[in-house]
Amino acid sequence: MSPRLERIRLRRVDMPLVRPFRTSFATQEVRDILLVEAITSDGISGWGECVAMSWPGYSYEYVDGCIDVLTEHLIPLVLPDGVLDPVEAHRRLSRVMGHPMAKTALETAILDACLRTQGVRLVDYLGAAYPGDLRDTVDCGVSVGIPPSESISELLDEVAEYVEAGYRRVKCKIEPGWDVEPIRAVRESWPDMLLQTDANQAFTLADAPVLAAMDPFDLLLVEQPLHEDDLMGHAALARKLTTPVCLDESITSVAVAETALHVEATSIINIKPGRVGSYLTAVRIHDLCRDRGIPVWCGGMLETGIGRAANVALAALPGFTLPGDTSASSRYYAVDVTPPFVLDDGRLHVPTGPGIGVEPIPEILHELSSWSALIER
Repeated sequence: MSPRLERIRLRRVDMPLVRPFRTSFATQEVRDILLVEAITSDGISGWGECVAMSWPGYSYEYVDGCIDVLTEHLIPLVLPDGVLDPVEAHRRLSRVMGHPMAKTALETAILDACLRTQGVRLVDYLGAAYPGDLRDTVDCGVSVGIPPSESISELLDEVAEYVEAGYRRVKCKIEPGWDVEPIRAVRESWPDMLLQTDANQAFTLADAPVLAAMDPFDLLLVEQPLHEDDLMGHAALARKLTTPVCLDESITSVAVAETALHVEATSIINIKPGRVGSYLTAVRIHDLCRDRGIPVWCGGMLETGIGRAANVALAALPGFTLPGDTSASSRYYAVDVTPPFVLDDGRLHVPTGPGIGVEPIPEILHELSSWSALIER
């Protein structure tokens, strides 16, 4: 008899960050992370990570809400008959509107468990259409928050650490009042470095002159300058800038990605599986963009090694031509829940084991856990 999905365990872990991470919407010192473990009838565990934050600032999803929607609505769609087919699980989870981060965590855990029973790597499953084009390593970028002191010298010191470590691209967060001068300072210090900015929706179209003032800095892109709903505003802004506009929070589905490309609101797309609701959907957006000649890269949400492993597998697909936010574990955490991902010449290695290719270290997972619940069929 084929193995079935037998139990789901939800586990909350508190991950202290090595330094506070500030953006235009929040400052985080501890990452509140929800992990999903899918356990099969033959005792194999698959893992997924929910990238929601503890409060609804970046997204309407937040950890307490994700626990509720998983427990009350999503898990009951897959657990009673023990479905271990990720495509079928994806179809069932789509009956619930929204909640992409919760869905991604559960679906990824089921996908991981399924692939582990078959001895198949996630990268090979996701890249089945491109078997000869999959990479063994992925180029890594790093995301730099706004220093709590708002000191340009502190920013330069932090960037210098990452350049010395070998990161192949640096992304700096910006917001009104923290924009032209800090980015000028970074560019003057590293004239040839791949550099991009991320506004996390902090600007309006009226701020176009400020954003245009950064055009001379030869930026790779400016990420999500305007509100996520404002596709036409991004299209208008793109016509005012020489720096390419990249969309992140706006891209919530294949249909939205196609619309954004059609109205020329973006010329580069950041793909985050947790934002689009599934690694399967992330692959479809990758395929759409590759067909259109649109570069994509894999965004990050301060994941542990569980989420990082899955992102690295996704980023190994051939359309991911720009370095993503797939940083080493040490960028965010002194201790990761899995064996750490370590930078090697500015790259991370794609895991070679089945499924996502990593699993938590039990002692560390237990030490960092603040809550867990087991749901059985």
